[in-house]
Amino acid sequence: MQTNLSPEYRNTADGQEAEAILRKCVHCGFCTATCPTYQLLGDELDGPRGRIYLIKQVLEGETPTRDTQLHLDRCLTCRNCETTCPSGVQYGHLVDIGRKLVDEKVPRPASEQAMRWALKEGLNSPLFAPVMKLGQTVRSLLPGGIKAKVPEARSAGAWPTQTHERKVLLLAGCVQPAMSPNINSATARVLDACGIQTVVEPLAGCCGGVKFHLNDQDAAIVQMKNNIDAWWPHVVNGAEAIVMNASGCGVTVKDYGHILRNDAVYAEKAKRISELTKDLSELLPDLLPALRQRIQPQTAQAQGLMAFHPPCTLQHGQQLKGGVETHLNQLGFTLKVANTEAHLCCGSAGTYSVLQPVIATQLRDRKLGNLNEMQPRAILSANIGCITHLQSGTQVPVRHWVEMLDAAIV
Repeated sequence: MQTNLSPEYRNTADGQEAEAILRKCVHCGFCTATCPTYQLLGDELDGPRGRIYLIKQVLEGETPTRDTQLHLDRCLTCRNCETTCPSGVQYGHLVDIGRKLVDEKVPRPASEQAMRWALKEGLNSPLFAPVMKLGQTVRSLLPGGIKAKVPEARSAGAWPTQTHERKVLLLAGCVQPAMSPNINSATARVLDACGIQTVVEPLAGCCGGVKFHLNDQDAAIVQMKNNIDAWWPHVVNGAEAIVMNASGCGVTVKDYGHILRNDAVYAEKAKRISELTKDLSELLPDLLPALRQRIQPQTAQAQGLMAFHPPCTLQHGQQLKGGVETHLNQLGFTLKVANTEAHLCCGSAGTYSVLQPVIATQLRDRKLGNLNEMQPRAILSANIGCITHLQSGTQVPVRHWVEMLDAAIV
């Protein structure tokens, strides 16, 4: 794609990166065919190619409007288009730049500003856990829309106490410990059964994804640097990996090296942190021999058919496809993805389900329709946002796949 950047952006880091991405686009439109919002809305400007043109216009000097902002807001950042694109266009990075530049020039209504502030500050707040606990206590009395965001309270179970020579770091996450604490403890128990100790560094906080995608990128970078500082002593002492059991966090931490590539102090450390970061599913090939000793095939088979929803941050953002279902099926479980539209977003997309509830609900119901065709005993996923969003629309239990694995270990 030919570009002619305006002087305002020509010599900036954002402008140069955006131009390099834009020049890879060949206008083919393959991305449009796999874009969830284009499929729902049928508007070229609500698909990747249309949004690319909008961002290009801004970079070339056209004044963005409220409509420009709305079309960019309606993007899920699912990055399905990146999987589809034959030219390797890094759309996710481009839309982050586009949103930043547009928000600098288009003021948001006060109500939107308040909602976005509440999300980026509230989800990271130490008050989130007690507020969530209170919400779970009175869950039956909550209005439907709020109730959908408050999962039923569940026990975390025991954290393993054994020490092992092999150690990995685990990011606890900002909302997962309060919303579904069993995911982290199940992860620790599964790794413990395989002779690996899970270490949670208390000084590590939110991955930065929430603030970054709500366009508070400076504050997000502070969080990223804080995590690097917190993890670095463990890295020096030989931690094998930084494990993510929420794929939304994983895709963000794997991007630290890119985001901080121009930072003289943090660039090399950020690159190393990204290299060490692994989705929990990436450990499965190494864990299989030990798990076969702890899981009886008949126990796994007795679980029945499970539907697996691969989050966009796993299959498109991290380009990890097939690993969960392939390896768990090798242990005797029966996991299947939906026969149709397994590549499409469920509508959760971080804070998207709060900011764009109509579209998010349509995508959720479409996803559940495809998953429930299999009549599974449960739906499994790999990201707390997807799990909570899907559970709000079905009576079928929705869990993290590691919870099923943990329950089968003897």
